[in-house]
Amino acid sequence: MLVPQRQVRAGYTAETITVYQAYSPSIAAPALAAGRFVPPFRRERMTWIKPSFRWMMYRCGWAGKPGQETVLAIEITRAGFEWALAHACLSHYDRDRYASRADWAQRLRASPVRVQWDPERSLDLRPLDHRSLQVGLSGPAVARYVDEWTVGITDVTPTAHEIRAALRAGDRDTATGLLPQERPYPLPDEVAAVVGASLPAVVPPPAGGSGADRPAS
Repeated sequence: MLVPQRQVRAGYTAETITVYQAYSPSIAAPALAAGRFVPPFRRERMTWIKPSFRWMMYRCGWAGKPGQETVLAIEITRAGFEWALAHACLSHYDRDRYASRADWAQRLRASPVRVQWDPERSLDLRPLDHRSLQVGLSGPAVARYVDEWTVGITDVTPTAHEIRAALRAGDRDTATGLLPQERPYPLPDEVAAVVGASLPAVVPPPAGGSGADRPAS
């Protein structure tokens, strides 16, 4: 089955969703100890969260890039995540989403959240045809992220290193099995419209059925 072009995929529960960030040990260690982001984490800077583990691995080079040696899995509330998307603006102008470039620029200046859709990555970190969501938080969104939304922080750097080692050994089955489980996230329709997510795929009803489309499983 084809993956929709713009679909949020993540690990989530009934109340929370997991997103990823990579930091230097100087920022990650205090956050892990406190269970939330604390100095030297800087609230005044935009911080990007990523629901896709593989895209995070592409960004940090399997926790090998300077300043990104520690990969954190941050469990945040779904309510907070959806608030962020509902108050977001696309980081690039999209004529299908905004009335004009000036309208987009005005929204961009006013929004505390930016989103962009980048090519999702394969296990080998090669670009795929469908996209992965990145969410940039600034100003009041960062404050909410740190003070209200964060439920827990886990160090998943060992997982990143294990997967990389398995790939280098040619053991793709083990590498695949170590990946965190991610599945399509059920965005509310109004939130999906704000970020330009693809509509759910539908399949024709069976012969003799009611005639109503139903979501593909």
